[in-house]
Amino acid sequence: MTLYEELQARGLLAQMTDEKEIAELINNGKATFYIGFDPTADSLHVGHFMALLLMKRLQNAGNRPIALVGGGTAMIGDPSGRSDMRKMMTVDMIDHNVECFRKQMSRFIDFGPGKAQIVNNADWLRDLNFLDFMREIGSQFNVNEMLRARCYVNRMQTGLSFLEFSYMLMQSYDFYRLYQDYGCQMQFGGDDQWSNMLGGINLIRKKLSKDAYALTINLLLKHDGTKMGKTAGGAVWLDPDKYAPYDFYQYWRNVDDADVLKFLRMMTFLPLEQIDEMDKWEGSQLNTAKSILAYELTSLVHGEDEAKKAEAGAKAVFMGSGSLDTVPSVELTAEDFNENDGIDIISLLVKTGQAVSRSEGRRAITKDHSISVGDSKIDDFTFEVKKQDIPKEGLLIKKGKKNIRKVVLGSKG
Repeated sequence: MTLYEELQARGLLAQMTDEKEIAELINNGKATFYIGFDPTADSLHVGHFMALLLMKRLQNAGNRPIALVGGGTAMIGDPSGRSDMRKMMTVDMIDHNVECFRKQMSRFIDFGPGKAQIVNNADWLRDLNFLDFMREIGSQFNVNEMLRARCYVNRMQTGLSFLEFSYMLMQSYDFYRLYQDYGCQMQFGGDDQWSNMLGGINLIRKKLSKDAYALTINLLLKHDGTKMGKTAGGAVWLDPDKYAPYDFYQYWRNVDDADVLKFLRMMTFLPLEQIDEMDKWEGSQLNTAKSILAYELTSLVHGEDEAKKAEAGAKAVFMGSGSLDTVPSVELTAEDFNENDGIDIISLLVKTGQAVSRSEGRRAITKDHSISVGDSKIDDFTFEVKKQDIPKEGLLIKKGKKNIRKVVLGSKG
């Protein structure tokens, strides 16, 4: 099976231009390609992770990835798939996020001379002269065609600013610069990026040559990444300080039955033959498949040691086997308790990070009925946990099936 055939078999490819040329390039390890990452936060998330896995697959076959961080485009904000305008960030915020991305990407992709590269489009976008850019680049775009682009559909209903409207020009210019400066012939992205990607190809061919060798491929995986990786508490981040390895493991351990084999194909490096065998699994065997998925992905993101700890913690909580030491814990001090040596359940949920606010905590208790302390379901938002009721090994606080914390008394508790 060729690499191109494997990507198809794993369900990664949706649509593309120049299929024959794309297959030949990547199968022979001759492609230089890029994927863009706008640094709108200080951590990569699961959607980015899917793109990074694709880069890793292609690099393992000899192809050369370019990770384009959008230090320039992040100052505009991609309108694709959004119903409102993104929050404006300062240059300092963007630059900080870019550095966070650089560090995280290095855990997945092999960067260095002759290998992968990290490129920041701030290098050419931030100092652009507006009039020169409009004359050279803006003149190549037809507004009527742009207004039909899928990336603007949602924003057209609520009001599209000219700032956001210019995003297609900026992303297209990125490909133009990468093609000229780095020999990049290929771009990858999700189906919400298709119009922007075609804009880049058209710009290259108009400015350079109708025969300019610019290819594009559209990936179903990145579109899936926007659908998943979301929880009631926000995004599934790759930074362990923002989303604990145990929670990351639990997220994948609890995917829908219908999705587990799809994710195993798309996101792991397990042989397809092994995954195909799981197609025959039913009932409790699907839970085994989910555990395999959770372990593989946690190991890729956080390392094998953290994957083993998360697996052990899950078994301790749900199967009653092993130690609870690997369950994420939160330490309570004397300041957390009232004069009666108690802490109310809402304050406890905020302390453990299982609720971002008191109102969210109250809703989880009285409306969602998703909170348990130890083995007891809690429906009273005035309930208090007493200091003397917290065992030495800790007390489990559960929010639903996936969000679990252990509270322990600190040395000053």
